[in-house]
Amino acid sequence: NDVMLYINRGNILRDLKRFHDALASYDRAIALNPDAASVYWNKAMLKILLGDYEEGWRLYEWGMKCGKRRTLRNFSQPKWLGEQPISGKTLLIQAEQGLGDVIQFCRYASLVEALGAKVILEAPTSLISLLSTLKGNIRVIEEGHDLPEFDMVCPVMSLPLAFGTKIETIPATVPYLVVNRDQQAKWLQRLGTKTKPRVGLVWSGSMSHENDLNRSISLKSLLPLLQLPLEFHSLQKEIRPSDREALASFHQLHTHQSELYDFSDTAALIQEMDLIITVDTSVAHLAGAIGHPTWVLLPYSPDYRWMLDRTDSPWYPMISLIRQQEIGNWSSVISNVTQQLEARFMT
Repeated sequence: NDVMLYINRGNILRDLKRFHDALASYDRAIALNPDAASVYWNKAMLKILLGDYEEGWRLYEWGMKCGKRRTLRNFSQPKWLGEQPISGKTLLIQAEQGLGDVIQFCRYASLVEALGAKVILEAPTSLISLLSTLKGNIRVIEEGHDLPEFDMVCPVMSLPLAFGTKIETIPATVPYLVVNRDQQAKWLQRLGTKTKPRVGLVWSGSMSHENDLNRSISLKSLLPLLQLPLEFHSLQKEIRPSDREALASFHQLHTHQSELYDFSDTAALIQEMDLIITVDTSVAHLAGAIGHPTWVLLPYSPDYRWMLDRTDSPWYPMISLIRQQEIGNWSSVISNVTQQLEARFMT
C-alpha cells in the first residue's frame, strides 16, 4: 500500500516499454492516494508518449503541484487555459521547464495572437534574440524585468492544453523561428569556403537533466562517424571534463564554444551546416524550429514528446529520429548513423 513504490514501479515498467503494466501501477497509486500529484505527472508523460494527447496534456497540469514544472511568478490575473474568450485581451506567456521546451512551444504565441489577443512572452536571456523572430507582434521580454499590463497568464507548457492539441492538429509549420541574416553572414565568413559537406554535432546536454544518463553519449563513441571524409562542427556550448581528452585528439572536429553567445548565434551556425546530428537537447528543438535537416538520436525509452517507434516527428517536419533498439546500446545507433551519412553524402 505504498504509493511511492507504485509510482517507481510504474516508471521502471515504462522504461521497459511495458506500458499497460505501467499504467496499472499508476492507477493503483491513484486509488491509494487520489491527491498524489506526482502520480498524475508521471501518467501524463506516459499518455503523451503513447499519443493520448487529450488526457495527457490535461494531467500535465499536475506538474505544478509536485514541483516538476518550474515555479513561476504568481500574479493576480487569472490563468488562461483556452476556456475564456481572449479576443481584445493581453496574455502573458511565461517560460518554464528547459530551454528546449520554450523553443518547442513558443510556436503557440502566434496562435494566441490569431485569436485576437495581444501577446507578451517572458523568456530567459539566452532566448530573447531568437524568440524576437516569431511571426506577428509578439512582445518578448526578458525574465525578471518589469512587465506591461496584461489580463491573463498562461505557462508556455500549458498552451497545448489550451488549444486542445491532438496529434493531427499540432501546429507544425516551419520555420516559426528565423535566423538572423547578419549573424549568418558572420558565420559564413568565419567558416570560409566549403569543400566538404558540413555536419553539426551535439552529443551531450545539461548534466543536471534528470534523464541525462540515458540521453547523452560520450564524444569518443562518435569516432566511427568522425572518420568519414566530412567537415564536422561541434555545436556544444559546454564540453564535459570526460570529453576533453577525446576532443583534443579529434582534430577533424571544429569547436566554437567561445563564439556561441546565445541561441540566435547557434541558429546561424546551424544554418551553415548541411545536416545536424544531435542527442535530445535544446539544439534538436532549435534546428527543428528553423526547419533545418536534423537527425535526433534517442534512448530506448524516449522523452514523451518524441512518441514511440516512428522515425519522424509530428512537431518538426525536418527532423528524423534514430532510436536505440536496446537499453544503453549507443554503438548500434552510431553504426546506423555512419551508414546513413555514407549513403547521404558519399554515394
